[in-house]
Amino acid sequence: QVQLVESGGGLVQAGDSLRLSCAASGRTLSTYTLAWFRQAPGKEREFVAGISSSGRWTHHANSVKGRFTISRDNAKNTVYLQMYSLKPEDTAVYYCAASTYATIIDDKSNYPYWGQGTQVTVSS
Repeated sequence: QVQLVESGGGLVQAGDSLRLSCAASGRTLSTYTLAWFRQAPGKEREFVAGISSSGRWTHHANSVKGRFTISRDNAKNTVYLQMYSLKPEDTAVYYCAASTYATIIDDKSNYPYWGQGTQVTVSS
């Protein structure tokens, strides 16, 4: 069983940067594909970015491409989401998720392990 705990959320202004972290316990993350999703009030949970188990491959949603970067440190059992040039529309609860699939999939139903989420609020 994998337990995931996100941190790093907060209230920032438009244009600011923020880095989210997701630490795992229970099992090593080195064999899992990891991803970040987000959910704004009244909206579906959506894929933000994913990274392969080795860290070699990444995939970012078009809405964040060029502004957000996913990375991982398997030695620290942690995945990160570096966010630059934040916009009010980035406001959401951000979740990290883990999957045993070898490929990065943007469908949330393929991720059986989830953290509790961390709130990111971007003011205009």
